Amino acid sequence: MKLLVLLLVLFFALWLWRRGRSGASKPKSQQPPSAPQIPQMVQCLHCQVHLPLEEAVQGALGSYCSAAHCSAAGDRLPSP
Repeated sequence: MKLLVLLLVLFFALWLWRRGRSGASKPKSQQPPSAPQIPQMVQCLHCQVHLPLEEAVQGALGSYCSAAHCSAAGDRLPSP
């Protein structure tokens, strides 16, 4: 009788141990982190420096890194 109880306890402990190991190896159902948004880049027509579109000065012919480069290239700023 003692041997039967001992075997039952042993099988129960083995079952708990295997159940715990299988749960740890499963990947969690979390969403992967989303990729950061990369700003659209443009190139200055005068000096060829790349800069974000939000920081660029838009001339009639294209994008520039500053108003000075816009005027140095012979371009004019569009009317507001």
